Amino acid sequence: MSTVSERDDPIVPSDAAASAPEAVPPRKKKRKKKPLPLPLHYGAYGAVRSISAVANIAGIEPSMHAMAHLGNIYAHLPINRARLMRAEENIQWCFPDWDASRVRATAMEAYRHLFCLGAEIGVTPRLLTQDGYAAFIELGELDEALQTLLSGQPCVMITGHCGNWELLGYTLALLGFPVHALYRPLDLKPLDEWLHQTRSRRGLTLVDKFGASEVVPGIVERGEPVGFIADQNAGDRGLFVPFFDRLASAYKTIGLLAMKFDAPVLCGHAVRMSGTGGSAGARFRYRVDIVDLIRPEDWHDQPDPLYYITARYRRAIEEMVRRAPEQYLWMHRYWKSRPRHERLGRPFPDALREKIAALPWMTPERVERVVERSAQDAAAWAAGKRK
Repeated sequence: MSTVSERDDPIVPSDAAASAPEAVPPRKKKRKKKPLPLPLHYGAYGAVRSISAVANIAGIEPSMHAMAHLGNIYAHLPINRARLMRAEENIQWCFPDWDASRVRATAMEAYRHLFCLGAEIGVTPRLLTQDGYAAFIELGELDEALQTLLSGQPCVMITGHCGNWELLGYTLALLGFPVHALYRPLDLKPLDEWLHQTRSRRGLTLVDKFGASEVVPGIVERGEPVGFIADQNAGDRGLFVPFFDRLASAYKTIGLLAMKFDAPVLCGHAVRMSGTGGSAGARFRYRVDIVDLIRPEDWHDQPDPLYYITARYRRAIEEMVRRAPEQYLWMHRYWKSRPRHERLGRPFPDALREKIAALPWMTPERVERVVERSAQDAAAWAAGKRK
């Protein structure tokens, strides 16, 4: 699967969510990045492809070890200090029982893992073929998922930035399923074209998120699986659901598609099987598992089906992260957007508390932790310390 933008839902129209009349504190406008001149696209593309060629010549595992070393160096650079601190703060909240040394080790491993992914992207088309994928991919808990896919009924797939998020859809495509993955086009046009060509040869179709609202519903209706990376910040118009007991803005698209087409939601990931030592013993060997399968009958009787589906798929991503926390991109701003009550400095809404408490997996203690963290985030917002 490939990524979508961190801003608004790619399928839901921008006016789909009714705006409340209250004014909220204005957010700072980001400066638009100047696009790279077109002639430089090919130079940058050549550099990337050269690195990919080195990985193919030297071998994937030596290349991964070298990239892990570079990731370790980058993590310590002064220009990365703020991101590293954010990663550590995120890990500490999600794993409150961990000591500082374990938190730091996990944050560092996340950077090494990220750089290893850079080596893997270039060699994936060559190594993962219909004849040879079994040497690199172990199929785990897929029985129910395969039954769902074989049924030909509409289906939505989600994963997160854990493990190698591309390999879930890639593997299912190699197994013969016509997988479509929503993604944001790369700024480098030649590299974007290369990505399209290499993935389509293996049966994985990349769908441009721009204009996806016209394409994706038809794909789902035909019974062809469509995949999302679903842990990104969905902006102020997203649904705010618990993610590691902290409100996070999540995409409505997945739940709306599931409800419209009565489509099950497959929540899966591909986790690197490195054994001990993390990136020090990194191998291009992954296990693909389905962590949760959300069926229509699961949400039909829920008081708020859309909220239930959204909260449950984020819970599934949380479970993926807990299985391999060192393979999650902790430096991302998953909790960037804040709900309206926090931005307005208002008490936690009773209606939202009731929705969260109604989720079957939420205990009273966890609900209170969500409320307490929301108060902390509201105070940080008021103080101008958005993280």
